[in-house]
Amino acid sequence: MSDLSSSVEAEGKSGSMPQDDKVYAHIFDAILERRLPPGTKLNEEALGDIFSVSRTIIRRALLRLSHEQVVVIRPNRGAVVASPSVEEAKQVFIARHTLEDAITKLAVINATSKQINHLRKLIVAENVATKQGDLGKAIRLSGEFHLKLAEMSGNAPLFNFQRSLVSLSSLIIAQYEVATSTHCVLDEHSGLLDAIEAKDTEQACLLMREHLEHIESKLNLDGETVSSDLHVVFSNVLSKK
Repeated sequence: MSDLSSSVEAEGKSGSMPQDDKVYAHIFDAILERRLPPGTKLNEEALGDIFSVSRTIIRRALLRLSHEQVVVIRPNRGAVVASPSVEEAKQVFIARHTLEDAITKLAVINATSKQINHLRKLIVAENVATKQGDLGKAIRLSGEFHLKLAEMSGNAPLFNFQRSLVSLSSLIIAQYEVATSTHCVLDEHSGLLDAIEAKDTEQACLLMREHLEHIESKLNLDGETVSSDLHVVFSNVLSKK
């Protein structure tokens, strides 16, 4: 998914996607949904069996994810989901603050009514997922909200950088968050979008800053990494075979 399209949309079109793109999209979403926790070993053979593709295709997908820094490929030991240290977590959020500020300013300038309406639908979907207790889906939709804001900026390099930071943020939250509820408060998303639609740059940037600070306030830097079984994570793929 190298263009400025959401993984939600790509999932619906996955039938026409190249095989390595499909694998990439599934793993990327699993990271966003925190079904693949930090430190999870990404066994090429197991993934090949799950997705019914060759190890070459798996390696291409893992390489793309490593370029986004959400997967670490270790020589002679295989790939694992990245497990950010406390210092790395702090650096990610420093970068996130800077990036989100730039994205928000450009979104105020470039946002279209169609894009704003799409984001409002994402917020509704996130709200429904939260009420239904599907926190994994709610977290993914929250990540999609921030990716769509980056798309709204009209700046492709910012969008690509944001993909990496959103994924890394999800890993950090999975590793260090204290609360079990979704990290993005729905009212904060709605308020931010209202300010963007109103072309109020100062208010939009303030709300974004407060939103990120709220996410950070819920992190416990003494958190521990958990592990996961690849066949359980991708049971939805296996059930379709």
